[in-house]
Amino acid sequence: MNEAITTARTLLQKRSKELLSRANVVATGVGFKVTDGRRTETPSIICSVERRVPASTLSPKDLVPQELDGVPTDVIETGRIRALQSPTGRFRPAPGGVSVGHRDITAGTLGCWVHRDGQWMILSNNHVLANSNAAEIGDPILQPGPYDTGGYPDDQIAVLEDFVRINFPGDSNGGSNGDSGGCGIAGSIVSVLNGIAEVLGSSTRVRSYSTRQVDNLVDAAIARPLKEEDVLPEILNIGTVAGTASAQLGTAVKKSGRTTGFTQGEILQVDVTVDVQYGTNLVARFTDQLMAGAMSKGGDSGSAVLDDQNRLVGLLFAGSDQTTIINRIENVFDSLNLSL
Repeated sequence: MNEAITTARTLLQKRSKELLSRANVVATGVGFKVTDGRRTETPSIICSVERRVPASTLSPKDLVPQELDGVPTDVIETGRIRALQSPTGRFRPAPGGVSVGHRDITAGTLGCWVHRDGQWMILSNNHVLANSNAAEIGDPILQPGPYDTGGYPDDQIAVLEDFVRINFPGDSNGGSNGDSGGCGIAGSIVSVLNGIAEVLGSSTRVRSYSTRQVDNLVDAAIARPLKEEDVLPEILNIGTVAGTASAQLGTAVKKSGRTTGFTQGEILQVDVTVDVQYGTNLVARFTDQLMAGAMSKGGDSGSAVLDDQNRLVGLLFAGSDQTTIINRIENVFDSLNLSL
């Protein structure tokens, strides 16, 4: 079994981009093949599609083959995968799992408290704390988020400390062009254009660059609390974090999020490469992601994902009605130089 999974993972690294170029495919990963509605023990390369359509309506180049180099494939319908954001109460001190957000967005989830350089930091997503690259270091972070009646300055809990820029095609700076307002998922065309003007200074400059795809590993950001007494180093309905671990295929996971609260699931795919929609017309590609089932909704973005031993394994950031997409915590911690 382990050998078959290794073979599938190795092959996927070579063929993922090719599969994602096919019409309707929004993600690829390694998981167990489903036959007649039941999960088998056969490792396969899984292609997630927005919706299943008859093979007769697809051109030959867009059909997913039944196998690749001897490795079975499977196709699952997930719908369009979007960055999860949407927005409740004010918590002081604040644990993980509650509403939080940059002052210019709606709301997401305070994932958990971590350390950098010996200081407490809020860990959540870029699109929750840094407004999809449009924010500046030092900007106010509110708890609860603005959608949940959080207002500046009364509900400010922290300032933006750092974030990993999200790479979008055509953005030479390796980031989005803004998400002012942040309502719903990750933004709108108006906020994108406003962000272009504010961040890059010229929309002509954006159009002059090629639309090559630059992959991402994480959608992550941290914020420094104004007062240490506002820090509650545990997660609502879960408790304290007992370390970190690397999630594997089949790992049982759980999270506490702003919208759906405490939910549980299972890592169904690893080595996932996925195109995630931010707002109206921005799509960012992420690699080395984890995919679980339907354990989140809009507003859960930024939730910490833990295994059954309360070890931190990931940072939730996107999904659809059927799926949840999770950054590996190893990549998040490495990108922002974090520790527990």
